Amino acid sequence: MSKDISNRQPLITTLEEANEGEARAQSVMSAEQQHSRHADAQRHRTRYVFIRIVTYALLVALLLYAFFPIFWLLSTSFKSQGEAFFYPPTFWPHQFTLHSYQILPADQQGFVRYFANSLIVSVCTCLLTLLAAVPGGYVLSRFHFRGVRAVLLVILATQMFPYAVILISLYTLFRQLHMLNTYPALVLAFTTFSLPFSIWMVKGFCDTLPTDLEEAGRIDGLSRVGVLVRIVFPLIIPGVVAVGFFAFLNSWNELLYAVTLTTSPDMRTIPAGFIGTYVGEFQDRWPDMMAASVVVSLPIVILFTLFQKQLVSGLTAGAVKG
Repeated sequence: MSKDISNRQPLITTLEEANEGEARAQSVMSAEQQHSRHADAQRHRTRYVFIRIVTYALLVALLLYAFFPIFWLLSTSFKSQGEAFFYPPTFWPHQFTLHSYQILPADQQGFVRYFANSLIVSVCTCLLTLLAAVPGGYVLSRFHFRGVRAVLLVILATQMFPYAVILISLYTLFRQLHMLNTYPALVLAFTTFSLPFSIWMVKGFCDTLPTDLEEAGRIDGLSRVGVLVRIVFPLIIPGVVAVGFFAFLNSWNELLYAVTLTTSPDMRTIPAGFIGTYVGEFQDRWPDMMAASVVVSLPIVILFTLFQKQLVSGLTAGAVKG
């Protein structure tokens, strides 16, 4: 009995040593795994921080690139005429002056007249574009007649022609009708390049609306016009605001049509008038032009601020067909 016990004692010792060795090996492997995981996590964290830094650096560079013209516009508008031609140029005005802003209200035949002409033409163009685009887009969205796709393609194809080609035809037509140097000529001309895209935008907004509401209105006795005015139009108001803003902005910034269709300074709009007033053969009035540009940008900024929600929802409403 004692001999068996003495024989088992080395075996137990060997098993204990093996278990201890296995435990030490596992502890070593566990430490190595923890160290490896910690190193991997540290590498991932470093890579994430590096990507974030590069991303923010690129965003800051893009913002500086985008907003530098606006900064230069504002900075030059507060400079004197002489400082605007300094070389190297000064980023900040050495002599801060409001002279370029103070002379704008007194320029009745220049800045004030150009501003009034642009406002009249842009508002009329916006209203005329909406008056034609809303029913046109609704009809092309709801009436599936033969040739509707061809009509849509023709409307879209008008955007492919260069402005100069259309302008020559419009100039010849308005000259024969004795409409040059008139508001109707400018409004009709500006509407020609705003209307096709506006019709497509309104059609996209109408495509997102369910037809059940219109069918219910028809059952209640509404005509097609009544359905458009009382049901469809209130639902696509964000889209209508986006279309109107697009038409207004196009006509407000248009230069080529305004220069060609007007020969009298009294009928010039802002872009055409600024070229003839502030940039000349013997003098370039850059501070005055920059100050006038800041003032004429305010209506666009105010409109965008007032209708920001409608514009964002309107521009995204027609992107997905429901």
